[in-house]
Amino acid sequence: MIYSSPDKGAHFLVDRRWVSEWTGFKHPRPPVFKNAVSAFLFGGLVCLLGQLVLELFLSLGMPQQQAGNPTVAIFIFAAALLTGLGVFDSIAQVAGAGVAIPVTGFANSVTAMAIEFRREGLVQGTASKMFALAGPVIVFGVVTAFVIGIISAIL
Repeated sequence: MIYSSPDKGAHFLVDRRWVSEWTGFKHPRPPVFKNAVSAFLFGGLVCLLGQLVLELFLSLGMPQQQAGNPTVAIFIFAAALLTGLGVFDSIAQVAGAGVAIPVTGFANSVTAMAIEFRREGLVQGTASKMFALAGPVIVFGVVTAFVIGIISAIL
């Protein structure tokens, strides 16, 4: 098939088989089954750990309706800490969506943006990039829930 260049009027020859082989070579097929199994197992492990932490709070006498709040806070803190230490990305490469989908993935993305743009300053770097990524509603929702949780725990 002969195509012409719109800017110079030049003609060149393109073999469609060569293009399809080249694109197939350039983009290998992802291991979909392996990724799905890995996401299922690691996502299940995150949920199992969450249930264990929840049961710990329940065994300490916390009411059922309030035990979920510190459980989520622990997972947000753990993911942010692992991101800050540079470990979360290594785990995510193996676990895939199993750790990216739950609240740990949200904490990782916000923390990673804060770390990446911290050189630009507290407001114009860290805070603005966190808001650009997660959106004001989500960030304010998490911060508000955390503050209200602390206030209700004190009272």
